[in-house]
Amino acid sequence: MIVTDTHTHLYSEQFNEDRSEMMQRAFDAGVSRFFIPAIDSSYNNAMFALEKSYPDHVFLMMGLHPTSVKENYLEELNIVKQWLDKRDFYAVGEIGIDLYWDKSLLKQQQEAFKIQIAWAKEKELPIVIHCREAFDEVFEVLEEVNDDKLRGIFHCFTGNLEQAKQAISYNMKLGIGGVVTFKNGKIDQFLNKIALEYIVLETDSPYLAPTPFRGKRNESSYIINVLEKLATIYNLSPVEIANITTENSKQVFGI
Repeated sequence: MIVTDTHTHLYSEQFNEDRSEMMQRAFDAGVSRFFIPAIDSSYNNAMFALEKSYPDHVFLMMGLHPTSVKENYLEELNIVKQWLDKRDFYAVGEIGIDLYWDKSLLKQQQEAFKIQIAWAKEKELPIVIHCREAFDEVFEVLEEVNDDKLRGIFHCFTGNLEQAKQAISYNMKLGIGGVVTFKNGKIDQFLNKIALEYIVLETDSPYLAPTPFRGKRNESSYIINVLEKLATIYNLSPVEIANITTENSKQVFGI
């Protein structure tokens, strides 16, 4: 069984004390493919160091996270572009719109989102979308840029059935993580109406730990709890869920 974590911040300082042990727990659980989203330039060195330590397992993205879109966002975007031109990455991400913390920079977030989508298309790369309290705003951008080059993952999907169908209509997979295990997460109530071919697994570690670890630091080995929940929802074995979702991730990332 090969399990793929399509979205995990393993370079986070929250793992500095026990990163090698945490990685070994993931390997022991069958998790062997880790796709690593960028945040901003302050994390780049840690991200590249992680890749150097686990070159056969860690696959990097490059992008500017919407919560890092500040007054200097054009400088940050320039760094993103320099890296995209310098070496290979597996996606542009995570990018998108986040209106949970601050609504005052919506215009800048939209601009950064559109610019990075254009770069992804130029490089023939998928995008990985961050959306928090911003479904309408994200869909507005996707509708504007939608074409046959647009593809990727709607990371940490927490919307309703109609929003899931709309995301899929833009050639997106849905990234399903710990929220599917929450009693009030709601997505477990309709997910079986979405074909498994549109689903990939993720943790978003160190955030959003699944039940029974909710509220604690998340890590990639906990993706097994997500896997087991999906096995129940789709009435398939965990091995079947792992195989199908890993194959889905290969379709997106090309590896």
